Amino acid sequence: MEPATTQRSPSGPSSPVQPAQNGSHPPEDEMKDLEQLIDVGTTILNQALDLVNDSLTSDQQLTVHSQYMPGSTIGKHLRHARDHFTLLLDCVARPQPYVLSYDVRSRNTPMETSREAARIAIESAIAQLKEVVPGIALDAPMTLHAITPYSQTMQTTFGRELWFAGLHAVHHWSMIRVIAGEQGIQLDKSFGFAPSTLVHQGKEASLGKAKI
Repeated sequence: MEPATTQRSPSGPSSPVQPAQNGSHPPEDEMKDLEQLIDVGTTILNQALDLVNDSLTSDQQLTVHSQYMPGSTIGKHLRHARDHFTLLLDCVARPQPYVLSYDVRSRNTPMETSREAARIAIESAIAQLKEVVPGIALDAPMTLHAITPYSQTMQTTFGRELWFAGLHAVHHWSMIRVIAGEQGIQLDKSFGFAPSTLVHQGKEASLGKAKI
C-alpha cells in the first residue's frame, strides 16, 4: 500500500493530504498551490485570532458602532469575513455539484458580541480550512449564486473562491482597523493590508514577502 503523502500546515505538524474528489491524490504542483492557499488563509484568519486574543480587552469593543461607517462593528466584520470561509468549505464538504451562495449567512451570532465565541469560531474555521482544502481540486467547478442586487448566476472554481475568501477578509480587516483606531486600539502594522501592498512595500510581515 502506498504511504500517504504529507502536507505541512503553516502552524502545525504535517498532516496527510486527502484524496481528491475522484479518489486520486492531487498532482505535485496542485498540492503546492493548495498548500500556499492554506498558508494565506490561515495567516489571515490568525490575524483575526490575534486581534481577539491580544488587541481587544473587552467584549464591549466588539460592539462599538463606527462613527465613520454607520452600522459597522468589529464583531460584525469578523463574523462576515469568517462566514465566507465556512460557507465555501461547507459547500465543498457536500457531494458535487457544488452550488455556492455567500448571501445565505447567519447574523447576530455570539461571535459578534463575545471574544470567547469569536475565538472559538475563528479557530474552528482554521481547523476546517486545514481539513477540507487538501481533499478538493483547485479547478473543481462551482456554480455561484449572488445578489448584486440583481440575482446573478456564474461559473467559478474552488481555487478562485478560496483565493477570494482570503482577500475578502483582508478588505474587512482594513475596516476593522478604522473602527479599532476610533477606539484607540493598537493593531499590528500589517493588519488590514493586502499581501500585494505589503510585498510592494517590502514589509517584514507574514504576507509581506513574495514567494516565487
